[in-house]
Amino acid sequence: MPVIVDKSQVFRICVDDFALRRRQTYGTVMIDWDTHRIIDMIPSRDTNTVSQWLSTYPNIEMISRDGASGYASASTKAHPNAIQVTDRFHLLKNLSEVVDRYIKNTFPSRVEIAASTDVSEEMKCLYDTANRAQRIRYAHAKRAEGLTIQEIAYLLHSGCKTIEKYLAIPENEIPEDRHIQRERQHQEAVKHKEEEISDIKQMYKEGMCIAEIAKATHHTPKTVEAYLDPNYSVVSGHYDRKRYGKMAAYEKEVIEMRAAGRTYTEIYDTIKLKGYSGTVAAIRMYMQKERVHAKSVKRAEGKDIVHRITLTQLVYHKLEEVKLITKGQYEALLRQYPELAGLYSLIKEFHEILFSKKAANLNGWVKKASLFAIPELQTFLGGLNQDCAAVRNAIKYDYNNGLAEGRRV
Repeated sequence: MPVIVDKSQVFRICVDDFALRRRQTYGTVMIDWDTHRIIDMIPSRDTNTVSQWLSTYPNIEMISRDGASGYASASTKAHPNAIQVTDRFHLLKNLSEVVDRYIKNTFPSRVEIAASTDVSEEMKCLYDTANRAQRIRYAHAKRAEGLTIQEIAYLLHSGCKTIEKYLAIPENEIPEDRHIQRERQHQEAVKHKEEEISDIKQMYKEGMCIAEIAKATHHTPKTVEAYLDPNYSVVSGHYDRKRYGKMAAYEKEVIEMRAAGRTYTEIYDTIKLKGYSGTVAAIRMYMQKERVHAKSVKRAEGKDIVHRITLTQLVYHKLEEVKLITKGQYEALLRQYPELAGLYSLIKEFHEILFSKKAANLNGWVKKASLFAIPELQTFLGGLNQDCAAVRNAIKYDYNNGLAEGRRV
C-alpha cells in the first residue's frame, strides 16, 4: 500500500469488505484497478461512512463492487455519474446457492430414478464388494482417482471414519480375499447338484424310465421328476434368507432412527433399554447389509438411487467431473424431474450471458427464470432487477472484483 496516494489520479477502483473480527466487525478496502494495488481502507462498511470516504476521491469514473445494497447506495451517493459494475463471480455464486438450497429443501437424501443401463464401476461396487479386502482395495483405488472420502463412503455405504481406516491401511498390508464359508459351501452344493441333474437328464434322454433312474441314483421317483422339470431351480429356497437373531425385534425401529439421523450409539442405548442384548457393531453391520439389500431390490424393480449430494454437485460442476452419477442416470434424472433440468439449464445460460458481452440477452433470461415458482429464485431476480444497470455493466465490461477477493489486509 503506497504511503501517499494522489486521490485526483484515482479513476477506476474495486471496493470490498474484509473482516476485522469475523462476523462482528468489518472494514472496506479500495484497490486501484489500473495499478492492482491497495490504496486505501477504512474500518467500516456503513453506507454513509463509505459514501463520505468515496467522495474524497473526486475523479472516480468506475466502481467495481459486489451486489450488496450498501455499497451500491454509497457509490451512487458519492459518484452518481460513475459506472458501477457488480461482480460476476458473486452473481453466479448467489444463483448457484439458490438452486443448491432448493435441492436440499426439496429432495430426500436418496433420490429414486428409473434404472439406467450404463451402470458404472462405482455403482457395481455396491453389489460386488461385500468382501472387506475388496472394499479396502476399492477405497484405495477410488482415492487414487481423486474421489473424496465422503464420495467413497457414499459408494460403499459406509461411514467416513470407516473409509479413513481403510485408507490408513498400507496397500501391502491389505488382507487377501477370502470367500465367506457359507457362500463357498453353497457354490459347491450348487455345482454338485447341477452335475447330478445333468446326468439324470442324460439318462432320461438315453431311454431310461424314471423308476430306473431313481434306482440308479438313489433318489425317489418324485425327486427325479422334479430334476427333469425345466423350471427346476438348483438354488435352495432357503438360501440367503434372513435368520432370526437379536436384531429381529428392533429392525424397523433401528431403520427409522437411523433415517432420522440418530447415531449408532444413540440407537444402541435406546433399544438396549427395551431388551436388546447385541452390540453396536451388530447394528452397524445390519444397516450396511440393509442398504446393499435395498439397493439390489430397487435395481430389480427397475429403479436406481442417486444421492442428493450428487444433485448439488451438478450445480457447480460439469457432469464428467461428478463421480457418483453416470450419463445414463443423469438423463433419467432430468426426464423424471424436468424442473431440475430447467434449473441446471438456467445456471448454464446465465454463465454464458455474463461472459457474452451481450447485455440485451439478460431480459430473456430473467423472463425464463421468473417462470419458476421458487421463492429464493424470485428473491434473487428481485435483487437483479434492483441492480440492473450494474449487472448489465458486468456483462458489457471486463471489470470485475477479482482484485479485491481474497485479499488479506
